[in-house]
Amino acid sequence: MRPTTAFDDNVFDINPLLHPGTRFDHPRDVVSHPSLSLSEKRAILASWASDASAITSCPSLRAPQGLKKPVTIDEILEALCELDGGPRPPGGKPFRLHSAERCLAA
Repeated sequence: MRPTTAFDDNVFDINPLLHPGTRFDHPRDVVSHPSLSLSEKRAILASWASDASAITSCPSLRAPQGLKKPVTIDEILEALCELDGGPRPPGGKPFRLHSAERCLAA
């Protein structure tokens, strides 16, 4: 008679593959994970930042499926910013159709 295999020995949990964000407790855990690529980290954090993860009564909090406790949108955005290499300076390059010096000469 063949010995039977225990059920737990032959089961592969596919949930982390389908929902990789469920493996983490905080955005900084996603950023510091060594085996995820930059695009995978960005995808997980972007899914957490989406309005689909927002708590209806408190839109600044996000509670993605599988997360133990809610995180703020600010924490998620800071983690995304860290992936980009830090915060960008406020504002951007101004877009002008004409030189400001010409206006003074007229």
